[in-house]
Amino acid sequence: MSKTYPLHVPAPHHFTYAVRNTPNVTIEQRERALKATHYNEFAFPSGMLTVDMLSDSGTTAMTNQQWAALFLGDEAYGRNTGYYVLLDTFRDIFERGGEKNWKKSIDLVRTDCQDVEKLMDELYLCEYEGGFFNGGAAQMERPNSFIIQQGRAAESVLMEIVKKVLAQRHPGKVFTIPSNGHFDTTEGNIKQMGSVPRNLYNKELLYEVPEGGVYPKNPFKGNMDLEKLQQLITAVGSENVPLIFTCITNNPVCGQAVSMANLREISRIAHSYNIPYILDAARWAENAYFIKMNEEGYAGKSIAEIATEMFSYCDGFTMSAKKDGHSNMGGMLAFRDKGLFWKNFSDFNEDGSVKTDVGVLLKVKQISCYGNDSYGGMSGRDIMALSVGLYESCNFNYMNERIAQCNYLAEGFYKAGIKGVVLPAGGHAVYINMDEFFDGKRGHETFAGEGFSLELIRRYGIRVSELGDYSMEYDLKTPEQQAEVANVVRFAIDRSRLTQEHLDYVIAAVKALYEDRENIPNMRIVWGHNLPMRHFHAFLEPYPNEEK
Repeated sequence: MSKTYPLHVPAPHHFTYAVRNTPNVTIEQRERALKATHYNEFAFPSGMLTVDMLSDSGTTAMTNQQWAALFLGDEAYGRNTGYYVLLDTFRDIFERGGEKNWKKSIDLVRTDCQDVEKLMDELYLCEYEGGFFNGGAAQMERPNSFIIQQGRAAESVLMEIVKKVLAQRHPGKVFTIPSNGHFDTTEGNIKQMGSVPRNLYNKELLYEVPEGGVYPKNPFKGNMDLEKLQQLITAVGSENVPLIFTCITNNPVCGQAVSMANLREISRIAHSYNIPYILDAARWAENAYFIKMNEEGYAGKSIAEIATEMFSYCDGFTMSAKKDGHSNMGGMLAFRDKGLFWKNFSDFNEDGSVKTDVGVLLKVKQISCYGNDSYGGMSGRDIMALSVGLYESCNFNYMNERIAQCNYLAEGFYKAGIKGVVLPAGGHAVYINMDEFFDGKRGHETFAGEGFSLELIRRYGIRVSELGDYSMEYDLKTPEQQAEVANVVRFAIDRSRLTQEHLDYVIAAVKALYEDRENIPNMRIVWGHNLPMRHFHAFLEPYPNEEK
């Protein structure tokens, strides 16, 4: 047995060697900026913030290996080297069953391989088919994976083509697309295609607080409510449900994890009705970590092994690689070669031959909007950084430290006596239920969660993201959809960037604001009330809380 000398504190697994200073900004200066930007938190200048927790999307502090990979970027317009590397990186992690089976094609580039025959045989001309990432001639004949610069663009491409196919087959028909939780951009894209998004989860379980604030095991609050899914399909008819989504982790439902058992069962239900099953896979690695740490049978498996199983249950996925790609830019849209999505949305001749391949339709849209298929709106530099970053997210030590930061912030809020903290913490953020924070005294029309967010900027220079009544458009929804809104504010934690000092500052600020919550203003929308995804561009103004 190896010797150990326990210290009862975790050993560090990384260090920082680049520093960015934050300026000293007065409350008066922040007030001026808030007024000038119409109280839109997305428009507030980031250079005037002390801590920015608006989003974890693309805000990652990349590793030295990623920065080194930037210099290996190939900026060629057609079939840049990174194209081959990125697709094979995805094959490694999503299809090959763990590190022992990784091909690690990226090392051919990192070691400056000059053997052209080797590059042709092992990188450029490899044929792959049958999975999410066809290669060689198969990718040209049946395109099924599409590099896109970010997740919402991947969603937009998918939804536009799905809308086009459905409109041609069923003019004027309205469809319903269920999920465990559609995020704002997903919901926005679904609504713009004329369909109805539904979020099916257990809100009572979500807001449950365990004794002492700690669960012995993560209860997977992000799971789809399977009974609600069955009821919805029965109510609207399976023919009116073209896709079923699952968001991993469940971002709109407080970043909560989804169990493998739940993924497996949703897949079974979807396929029993011949409905394609799609993952919103922005935080696939964090979800895999939670499965490893909390679900029976997975403790001995790696994040990559678990990821391969997760993706074995779906027919396609959209992905913002700006999250668990550990990168500043990137995305992916893919579906299984000759799988259910392909069968349902392609058109066939009477003899079974392909009349219109949905992959070709998606590729045409990708090229017309984002560039040639081998870069999809990304630079060659970003493609290489993303390729390295995907492997970084499989590192258990990194992921363990990341989740620990989320736990530290959530437990800090809870110990400070702040009501409404959602426990356990999610994998990328901490959420506070605004209904409970305000003791149930603020109505949906007050957008008090947005008032909380803006007051946090004004007083303390901390920016967070309201993901409740205002952003999720409570007032524009049907009663059924309103019941599915989690009225929360999100404190997103950037990957590899924030320190405990940042988190302690945020805990102290929120505690002070909680103790003075009666003086947090309400907000009203003065322009852009009905705009799609209004929180990105609407104008607001504060008004005093009269319910003191």
